[in-house]
Amino acid sequence: MTRRSLDARIARFALAKPFRIARGVKTEATTLEVRIQEGDCFGWAEAVPYPRYGETPEQALALLEQVRPQIEAGADRDTLASLLPPGAVRNALDCALWHLEAQRRGTPVYALAALPPPEPVETALTISIDTPERMAAEAAQAAAQTLAPLLKIKLDAEMAVERITAVHRAAPAARLILDANESWTPAILQAVCAVAAENGAVLIEQPLPAGADQALVRGQSPVPICADESCHTHDDLAFIAPRYDAVNIKLDKCGGLTEAIALYRAARALDLEVMVGCMVGSSLAMAPAMLLAGFADYVDLDGPLLLAEDRADGLASFGQRLYPPVAALWG
Repeated sequence: MTRRSLDARIARFALAKPFRIARGVKTEATTLEVRIQEGDCFGWAEAVPYPRYGETPEQALALLEQVRPQIEAGADRDTLASLLPPGAVRNALDCALWHLEAQRRGTPVYALAALPPPEPVETALTISIDTPERMAAEAAQAAAQTLAPLLKIKLDAEMAVERITAVHRAAPAARLILDANESWTPAILQAVCAVAAENGAVLIEQPLPAGADQALVRGQSPVPICADESCHTHDDLAFIAPRYDAVNIKLDKCGGLTEAIALYRAARALDLEVMVGCMVGSSLAMAPAMLLAGFADYVDLDGPLLLAEDRADGLASFGQRLYPPVAALWG
């Protein structure tokens, strides 16, 4: 058997401007980069450790070291679920193993996964929390790039209605995804629902804290409600399906492309709408998600567009149109 080696490092990417959500502000994307070498072939991938889920880059490296012997001994994707919980480390290793197998077999990852070739998709453009006036100005600028813009508006518990209405006035043709990152109360959600649809909203993402969303009832909101923090893997769907209208599939949450495919299929079997989303990372982190993006109702893979500088051979984009990865990047 050809000897296999595993390398990992923390990679940092400055953001083009500060990115504010309900949990705070970031000025850089900090990611975990993994490379698995096997003879002349290699697979690599990037994941984003997320503090909300108890992950830091340093903890991710430590966790990866715990499974290094099994990975270097030849562990495959099917064994990762028994080695690691869902999260960034499993995502990085899973996607690197997909890439490695594709190189060994001389065939693209989408073919290995029995998926059609990925095609360009329209991604949401994210507007982070600011004053209503500044968010409106940014929305107008973003909307000018396309005739039918999809904008993701980050919100918190303050001035939610004011921010939504200001953005809608500035970009009346835009479809809005409202993302509260668990920061709302039921009272705020009710107030937003009263005005959301008439102000361009097509989706409300994770309005209530995970674990405090039992009162939600699927199909009862005038704007569909999407689970993000409340849904990591397909095992969560039994709880999600009676309460939410949609689910946000992020590879960093579910633990890689393998589980993302399973989660997608299970969600569709329950007639849930699907968003394919991301943490803030480089094009290497987005590339595997592009294999599912073409099937999604909503795509939110603009992470690389928030960076001051992406990786070489990053995903090409034109306005909101995002193109599949080139072979030099991943796949």
